[in-house]
Amino acid sequence: MLNRLLSGDMPRSRPLAVILLAILVGLAVAPFLFPGIKALNVAAKVLVFVVLVASFDLLLGYTGIVSFAHTMFFGIGAYGVAIAAGRLGASWTALALGIGCALLLSLLLSLAVGLFSLRVRAIFFAMITLAVASAFQTLASQLSEWTGGEDGLTFKLPEWLSPSFELFEDEILGRMIDGKLITYYLLFVVAVVLLLALLRIVNSPFGRVLQAIRENEFRAEALGYRVVVYRTVSSVLSALFACLAGAMLAVWLRYNGPETSLSFEIMMDCLLIVVIGGMGTIYGSAIGAVLFLVAQSYLQDLLRLASEAAVSLPWLSALLSPDRWLLWLGLLFVLSVYYFPTGIVGRLRVAAERRRSLPVHRAAP
Repeated sequence: MLNRLLSGDMPRSRPLAVILLAILVGLAVAPFLFPGIKALNVAAKVLVFVVLVASFDLLLGYTGIVSFAHTMFFGIGAYGVAIAAGRLGASWTALALGIGCALLLSLLLSLAVGLFSLRVRAIFFAMITLAVASAFQTLASQLSEWTGGEDGLTFKLPEWLSPSFELFEDEILGRMIDGKLITYYLLFVVAVVLLLALLRIVNSPFGRVLQAIRENEFRAEALGYRVVVYRTVSSVLSALFACLAGAMLAVWLRYNGPETSLSFEIMMDCLLIVVIGGMGTIYGSAIGAVLFLVAQSYLQDLLRLASEAAVSLPWLSALLSPDRWLLWLGLLFVLSVYYFPTGIVGRLRVAAERRRSLPVHRAAP
């Protein structure tokens, strides 16, 4: 049953399975296990980035396409929800219409980018997507009548998703079941469903062709596969999933602006998370997102405690200053790439394969 649910793509490593199960359970009980607004915001952001990074991995890790326009579709999803809810009111119809229009626009734009640019090789395609993403970010900042410009858009959601809404009068497990909690579990369910859908895609015959194109594009074309068509479809699917991730972010924040969903920093974060978790492994998006976002959110707090503890050593206290958290985050990234060149998932799977093959080698003599 589990094998069928995961589309046949089992972790293939006991430590990896334990880590993934811990992440799933941790996110499921996060609102009750980790009290506080910050912890809940980090958990919700992890859910959003798991979907966003997994959709980017479909493009980069499975198809071998380097695109810098991914956050454009992420922003389209967020703006679709924000504009529809802001203009049509706090209703489920407005929410559905906003997501639907955003998906349609993402489909058309990704199809246009795919048809016009996917025949271009390597770095030239990356530069084209970077130019398109930059142009869209500028456009979103200038169309203030629709997008709110640099100030962005604040909007309301249906009553059940409103923070003031309370489903029950009494607390359950020490926490009120309010609109914020309902929104979190809505994101949780959507993230799990989308991740399972991506697992189904990459483990289908279509996904195997994508991997063949990544390994050797010319050989795949010689075997009769229309490479441009497969790459274009992969680009469209990746854009649609990124659009849904943007809608999830907007629903959680009840706000969207250019820096919130269209900044180049988000694109870099996606790239870092893919590398940390492991390219070409949908599971890597979950592990990488958790590690990166937890470090990004709590590294300053840990450095503050370490700096105060080392106050007797001024040079060490200064080195551990919270203001230098980006330096330490960069160092952690360099170390992770050095010790896990194929990502955490790749390293754990290789180690598991070695352990399984070890008795065979011993019995051979």
